[in-house]
Amino acid sequence: MNIRNKMIALAMALYAPAAMAQTKKPNIIFIIADDLGYGNLTAYNPGHKVPTPNIDRLAKEGTKFTRFYSGNTVCAPSRCALMTGKHMGHAYIRGNSREPLRLQDTTIATRLHNNGYTTGMFGKWGLGEENTSGAPEKHGFDAFYGYLNQTHAHHYYTNSLLEIQNGKTVRVPLDSTEYSDELIVQKALSFIKSNKDKPFFLYMPLTIPHAELYVPQPYLQRWLNADGSSKLGPETPFVTAETKSYHSQPQPHAAFAGMITKLDEDVARVLALVKELGLDDNTYIFFTSDNGPHKEGGADPEYFNSNGPLRGIKRDLYEGGIRVPLLVRAPGKVPAGVTRNDIWAFWDILPTFCDLTNAPVPGNIDGLSFTSALAGKKQVQQHPYLYWQFNEKQYKEAVLQGDWKLIRLKAKGQPEVVELYNLRSDIGETHDVAKQQPAKVKELYTLAQQSKTKPENSIFDWDIE
Repeated sequence: MNIRNKMIALAMALYAPAAMAQTKKPNIIFIIADDLGYGNLTAYNPGHKVPTPNIDRLAKEGTKFTRFYSGNTVCAPSRCALMTGKHMGHAYIRGNSREPLRLQDTTIATRLHNNGYTTGMFGKWGLGEENTSGAPEKHGFDAFYGYLNQTHAHHYYTNSLLEIQNGKTVRVPLDSTEYSDELIVQKALSFIKSNKDKPFFLYMPLTIPHAELYVPQPYLQRWLNADGSSKLGPETPFVTAETKSYHSQPQPHAAFAGMITKLDEDVARVLALVKELGLDDNTYIFFTSDNGPHKEGGADPEYFNSNGPLRGIKRDLYEGGIRVPLLVRAPGKVPAGVTRNDIWAFWDILPTFCDLTNAPVPGNIDGLSFTSALAGKKQVQQHPYLYWQFNEKQYKEAVLQGDWKLIRLKAKGQPEVVELYNLRSDIGETHDVAKQQPAKVKELYTLAQQSKTKPENSIFDWDIE
């Protein structure tokens, strides 16, 4: 081989790895905390009682979004919006029922699986149980370990979980002294290791810090004094009968703090493994929550300032019920240390992931791709408005258009209540200006009526008038 050919061969050898890195499909890790409030992270609420330094790293090394919204204000419909790209006016699952996804409902996992990705889910599904049309293996997942049913997921010490084995979700026995979140995280880390040499989509819908408020003793101990009292001040024990969904908790503040600490360390383990395996430069890591903070099982969102400056909690359509953290880290792809206020929501994740992975985007969805925002560029595609509905105890609707937010409340047999807020001047939604802005009320009210179709299922008596 002459000198010229040797130089060409050397140049090709040096160029090939870089070229492959540019063309290799990126890995995606999407972590959802369960009922974590906007104010439960020190990246969003520096004065929060429980530091979250590892999750905060995602903000320092990536981009923090301050106006990102969940699919709904409780878990099942929120996850339906995430998976299918449809908001609550069009999604099949709009309430926290046990209704499964249908076979025709496309999901993120299906799209990525069909585009050459290995897909795994570890945590809580909530969109269909075993032997139903909503089972995970029927919606694009190659691997799954965790809970299918929301009520089962209240219990961190259980005698069984579910797992995909030989292409089918089955129930597997479990030592009920083992903490399920830890088992779930271990399975997720094993999935990363097993698929480090090929593109993967890892969906981690973790079950903490949802009630019931239980955490392994080492995490609880960090929030206890030497005499066993809580470092978070005098506790009011949460006491309930054993037959209730949530068990008694003598120190609920310390338990909740321990769960936040466990969640933060779970994220640290994911970050460390991605770095150890050399996947940093080709892996997107997303972190968010499925809805606002809860108050069940002894949880105390007021004490922890869990919604930060926002009004409302889980089951509200005020900002505290639906505005959630979103942190995205991907070195070289997502700018570091940046804060953005783009308005987007769970139903945008499906088309965004399709764009990131060059997968076909399904038609007839409500989501838009926000890859430009992720890359630190101007986001040209914008929603003219966002829409939610929820029906538990009373029917609720919300329409968000820029800084304007309309909320409609309708209890059966009662006159409706319509409220209007300007979030630029009133992020806490404390001043209803509906009477002062009748034209804006009419405009947003009309948008609400145009945004919804009657659900194809009849689990709830939806008011769409």
